[in-house]
Amino acid sequence: MIREDIRNIAIIAHVDHGKTTLVDQMLRQGGVFRQNQQVAERVMDSGDIERERGITILAKNTTVHYKNMKINIVDTPGHADFSGEVERVLKMVDGVLLLVDSFEGPMPQTRFVLRKALELKLPVLLVINKVDRPDARNEEVVDELLDLLIDLNADPETLARPILYVSARQGTATTDTEVPGVDLQPLFDSIIRYIPAPEGEMDGPVQVLVSTIDYNEYVGRIGVGRVTRGTIRAGTNVVRCNYLNSNVSQPWRLVDLSTFDGLKRVPAEAVGMGDIVALSGLADISIGDTVCDPQAVEPLPFVAIGEPTVTMTFSVNDSPFAGREGTYVTSRHLRARLMRELETDVSLRVIEGDSPDQFDVRGRGELHLSVLIENMRRQGYEFQVSRPEVIYKEIDGVTCEPIERLHVDVPQAYAGAVIEKIGRRRGTLETMHGQDRVRLEFLVPSRGLFGYRSEFLTDTRGEGIMSAVFESYEPSKGDIPHRNAGALVCYETGDATQYGLFGAQDRGTLFVTAQTPVYAGMICGQSTRPGDIVVNICRTKHVTNVRNSSSAEDSLRLVSVHNPTLEECLEFIDDDELLEVTPKSLRMRKRVLSHESRAKGAGKKKG
Repeated sequence: MIREDIRNIAIIAHVDHGKTTLVDQMLRQGGVFRQNQQVAERVMDSGDIERERGITILAKNTTVHYKNMKINIVDTPGHADFSGEVERVLKMVDGVLLLVDSFEGPMPQTRFVLRKALELKLPVLLVINKVDRPDARNEEVVDELLDLLIDLNADPETLARPILYVSARQGTATTDTEVPGVDLQPLFDSIIRYIPAPEGEMDGPVQVLVSTIDYNEYVGRIGVGRVTRGTIRAGTNVVRCNYLNSNVSQPWRLVDLSTFDGLKRVPAEAVGMGDIVALSGLADISIGDTVCDPQAVEPLPFVAIGEPTVTMTFSVNDSPFAGREGTYVTSRHLRARLMRELETDVSLRVIEGDSPDQFDVRGRGELHLSVLIENMRRQGYEFQVSRPEVIYKEIDGVTCEPIERLHVDVPQAYAGAVIEKIGRRRGTLETMHGQDRVRLEFLVPSRGLFGYRSEFLTDTRGEGIMSAVFESYEPSKGDIPHRNAGALVCYETGDATQYGLFGAQDRGTLFVTAQTPVYAGMICGQSTRPGDIVVNICRTKHVTNVRNSSSAEDSLRLVSVHNPTLEECLEFIDDDELLEVTPKSLRMRKRVLSHESRAKGAGKKKG
């Protein structure tokens, strides 16, 4: 049976190409909001971190109605570090809208998500966004997009479908650049025409593949997935099974059943084949599970999620300031929180460390792990993390490391500096084209990009754009220098003074201000030279009975103090350093706090 009244689509694209903005306009023109209703921009980005950073982190479901048709939409992340979210939600839909920026064109994540969609045989509707930009390159971007489709062996039907030209900000769409769009009607019509309707058995035994997990304090875990067969009804008994193992749960009663309508969930008595449903009642339901009729236990295969490439060590905070600012500080709290994250993040791996208070946390990239760290500190957790490291693999007896495809868009004047820096980091230039603005494509080791983003912005005066996505594993490229400059390390525990900081500022860039509590072994700045320098920023001026009439000596002025962000801290720390994370503070420190012990250890290494 074919359900002609439903369409299930996912919107996929590279980061900042306008997915969430387009969903806003689809909701507005689909009648979800009143005509005069005040709605925040990027309404689907509901998380605090998503709104602050302007990126989508979690895939989200919504629904619009058009011409008696229900269109289920999944808004997906565009950043490569959250590509696991994209991979799993593709099992919920029957087709995808591939969004491409009219100036930037296909980017690394565009290739990645398009390849995943084609592997699942999903129809692809091509959408060129931001066509109202003054620097739009519509015709060139279409050629680049068609070249990409041919390169990925797309079927002739994909190449034959019309291309839509959209301005998500203005809410217009057209199939002809010569005829300006008025509204999104051409987009809705194309979705109905070219995205196939769900197909399956309406009367067979129920089968639901869970692709997303949500949580509610009142009902607990909520599984969100697609009804692939039959009709699921509230109050009936079902079982949970998984394709990867033979475990079958005891029958349990469906407490609650709901579907999506706009931005809300609407309780439902029954949901038929092809629709997307949220169900609750089972505590340990997880992503990849199949909810079945107890009389017909048939688990469905789930998409294989890409392996993580970066690892960090999370450990209990053991600094002199431990326990001052956090609510959850023990290894039991840390372990429970990390295990809870595994239930909703399919790309994450947590492995018990060498000691009971250490855990190896593996993810898709620095941003993936830094968002986890930021969420945990906002929830009251206090812990320490190590420098990010890549995960090596043994392939045919050769040690291999992850390689990323890096796309860089910079003004011509800065291209030389970028090529030189990437060359030092063992990257190889693949392509280069453009005149005023140059587009460069590199293959570079993942570890070569650690700490490079801030350098890149400095080298390009903030005018450069860079993005990377995992390409493959290749034999290790050799040593890569991590940090040219050393650290300024505090000599003693106490409060930083204006007098002490004034004496230390000539040695480098300061990270702390006066009256900031510090401890011996804590990093208080970046040195201008290689090697660490121990400085005493807690010292005070000796009091004498001689008065100086000049006030110049008393007005000790500090140059600007740089307060590093979480990402900058992760980029800065070296192998012998840790980052102390609390709800109120980020403190970089040496693993060994004692100056004498560090000096002895350095002497032994030289010997």
